[in-house]
Amino acid sequence: MLKLFKNYNKRYLQLIGLHVAIGFAIYLFRFLGLFYFLGSIVFFILWIFQSGNKQNQALLAAAYMTAGEVFYRMTGGSLIPWEAGKYSVICFILIGLFFSGTSRKSAPYWLYLLLLIPGVLYAAETLNFDTNVRKAVIFNLSGPFCLGISALYCYDRKISKQQFHHLIWALLMPVIALGVYLLFYTPDTREVLNGTNSNFALSGGYGPNQVATALGIGMFALVIQLFVNSKNKLIFFINLGLLMFLTYRGIITFSRGGIFTAALISLAFIVMYFQGVSSKKRNAISFYLVILGSAIAITWLISSVRTMGLIDLRYANKDAAGRIKEDLTTGRQELVTSELTFFMNNPVMGIGVGKTKEYREEKLDILAASHNEISRLLSEHGVFGLIALLILLAAPLFYRIGNRKNYLFYSFYGFWFLTINHSSMRVAAPAFLYALALLNVMHEPKNTVPRQQISQ
Repeated sequence: MLKLFKNYNKRYLQLIGLHVAIGFAIYLFRFLGLFYFLGSIVFFILWIFQSGNKQNQALLAAAYMTAGEVFYRMTGGSLIPWEAGKYSVICFILIGLFFSGTSRKSAPYWLYLLLLIPGVLYAAETLNFDTNVRKAVIFNLSGPFCLGISALYCYDRKISKQQFHHLIWALLMPVIALGVYLLFYTPDTREVLNGTNSNFALSGGYGPNQVATALGIGMFALVIQLFVNSKNKLIFFINLGLLMFLTYRGIITFSRGGIFTAALISLAFIVMYFQGVSSKKRNAISFYLVILGSAIAITWLISSVRTMGLIDLRYANKDAAGRIKEDLTTGRQELVTSELTFFMNNPVMGIGVGKTKEYREEKLDILAASHNEISRLLSEHGVFGLIALLILLAAPLFYRIGNRKNYLFYSFYGFWFLTINHSSMRVAAPAFLYALALLNVMHEPKNTVPRQQISQ
């Protein structure tokens, strides 16, 4: 058992070192980003087919591509399609379904996928003549389709506790590479501060919202590691250092959604984990919480100093002059309100998939894509979208009633709900992590040494 534990930690450290090297290498030679993406695809395809997906390798592959999607977009160049991250997740899950099938209980998600079809058919009639229908539909439905396919694979899928922990590793490693890349790529913080808005320069020249979401996944994975893999003090402090590093990088993007989400789902994990351990272990957890809280406080202090206090104003919803901003949602509330109005005016069929952006410009003279998946689903799919939304909300909760083994259920479910409300489904992460809430985590029985019988 001790040897297994040592090998487990050794492999973990090797993977961290590898991804630190990947992040630095791609910073030095940008074209390596394309090879990183293609190499990941080839490696996982070979691994899945060689193993026959006997240990849910397809799920690990999908998790890795989910966590790396933003990094691939940043560094892969124009040769990688914009939605390549979602496509790769969908393909790996489909391969997994080919090898391992799906549960008979997954019928709600078959219905969910069918409910997306009417909106697609209606879009062919409602989209403007000069609009690329295929592109508009794929852009808006790749996320929901990714969710449906992932849910079909994960629903009541039995997975060992060790495989579950490896899944967390897969969600963490690409984010470490992203963090290292940002460290070297971004200029000095103070040189590019231009107020309290989201900062593209400090996000590697890419969308701060998506970068913060990706970093938030890494932060969450490291919080899990702090508590479930804390016996080795070296590993504990490495995880703590990485958490502070990724948290700092996330905070200085000036994008709040991904950071708030990471904090809330980490809190949900800690509460669930605390409830499931013995009273003796709770004392140790309380000590870890003090260390964690102190580390986060230090990280915030460093962020505040490096941004000359602007980050404090950002999270207080103030501008650089210290004046309170009128709109806490940075314009998202107006978009949601307009989409709900579109739904009320078109309650049966909605306005068609991909039509929201056009329709909003026609009616309100506002050119902006949706940032909220709930209101988009309602406005573009009508009553079919409402039923689909009810399925997404209710199915995991009903499943949870009969299966409480997944201690990350509320974290995964919460990540999906929070992310689609501030960033829609621009990345695969909310779709895939939603599906992970449906896993059936099997806890292996402890090995007991049989008592030796004493001969009479």
